[in-house]
Amino acid sequence: MSEREKIVYEPIGVIHTPFREPVGTPIQPRAARGIRGYIEVFPEYAEGLSDLEGFSHVILLYHFHRAGPMRLKVRPFMDTEERGVFATRAPARPNPIGISVVRLLGIEGNVLRVSDVDILDGTPLLDIKPYVPEFDAPEDVRLGWLETRIGRLPGTRDDGRFSGAP
Repeated sequence: MSEREKIVYEPIGVIHTPFREPVGTPIQPRAARGIRGYIEVFPEYAEGLSDLEGFSHVILLYHFHRAGPMRLKVRPFMDTEERGVFATRAPARPNPIGISVVRLLGIEGNVLRVSDVDILDGTPLLDIKPYVPEFDAPEDVRLGWLETRIGRLPGTRDDGRFSGAP
């Protein structure tokens, strides 16, 4: 495989939430506490859900299907100045891949019931992984430019800045 060879992924399911439009959607799972949704895993992948029910949280990897054009400099939510896109969680990225850690409430066949969901309805799901704090929560974390702004998270909602033209 060459360094620049195109990579193609197929969705394994669809994420369903109360959020039909980007505007007003919480920007991170911590700001979406208690908001419920469900994930429909396509039947051909349902067998892969076995043994997942013992985990309290899962990591969802998904495609930002409603993101606007890619930008290398963005004005992120909770900030007033432009930042490099890789120093943000903005969806207008070279590869519009999203990641969210959500609470797993239950599994019924090929459907996962989840809460703390900050994702648009109809979002294509690329992968599911169990959240394991010993693997995923590093020690001695620094928050960079977000250090003084993280307190704004609970009330911050999408204002549409990444769903349209720059």
